[in-house]
Amino acid sequence: MKLNTDYTQRVVIDTTAMDWTPSPEAGVERKRLDRDGDEVARATSLVRYAPGSRFAAHTHGGGEEFYVLEGVFEDEHAAYPAGTYVRNPKGSRHIPRSSQGCTILVKLWQFENGDTAQFAIDTSTVEWKPGRVPCQQEILLHQFGDEVVKLIDFAPGCASLFHAHGGGEEVLVLQGVLSDELGDYPAGTWYRVPPGSAHTPFSRAGCRIWFKAGHLPPRTKLPGVA
Repeated sequence: MKLNTDYTQRVVIDTTAMDWTPSPEAGVERKRLDRDGDEVARATSLVRYAPGSRFAAHTHGGGEEFYVLEGVFEDEHAAYPAGTYVRNPKGSRHIPRSSQGCTILVKLWQFENGDTAQFAIDTSTVEWKPGRVPCQQEILLHQFGDEVVKLIDFAPGCASLFHAHGGGEEVLVLQGVLSDELGDYPAGTWYRVPPGSAHTPFSRAGCRIWFKAGHLPPRTKLPGVA
């Protein structure tokens, strides 16, 4: 399967309008956002576990990164409540499940060589730091090489600075509405823009986003852009 695998193209998806589709495991459903491969694939998906459902034990040959959107995700290592960000590097193994049900944003086979950190961050216990402009706050979730992952809060009426993303940008809007010169992105919107894209994001009423940048090929450094 090839779905949104042209990383030179802008992709915007209203995930709230998508249907859930079954996975190979009973009670586990997903919404595919991008995918290159079949069951073993470079992929970005929303995955929903019904209460009491589980996935078979498996090894992540290309690594796994996920953020818990609702409920509590579990495996044999820990329970991860909503707001938890987890990285399981290449070669890690677990048996995922959820006693009460959960929904997660998950990315597979997208780890850089040498990125071996394995950790979980419960963002409800982490202090927000000042962001790019005074009306923004952020939590740094992960950074390796050019890749950076954050939660970003925009206060009502907040506009960021005009900037470009030399390695692309990917966003899931968690709360509120994010906007830029090209449109409005309400909660549940996932978008991915190619390397070199530039914009001025803002939010009229405030919003919170999951943000990832610097991870898309080619990793072009733009002159004068951090």
